Amino acid sequence: MLTPDTCRAARALVSMSQSELATKAKVSESTVRNFEAERNAPVPNNLSALLKVLEDAGVIFFGAGEAPSGGGPGVRLRK
Repeated sequence: MLTPDTCRAARALVSMSQSELATKAKVSESTVRNFEAERNAPVPNNLSALLKVLEDAGVIFFGAGEAPSGGGPGVRLRK
């Protein structure tokens, strides 16, 4: 699941700017900026597009309790 926190963390892992993510996902930069700032959530198809771009870049997302070490939601790079 993509949350504002995991979106920021995922971008950092793959060194992707908000602008790059927006361009690759074909959404506005304000969509990414507002989502990460927790001002509003993107519509479902935009959220899916953001997630797909980050996953295609090699990011794996974990929900709460899904990570090998347990804990909250998080991200890591695919091997």
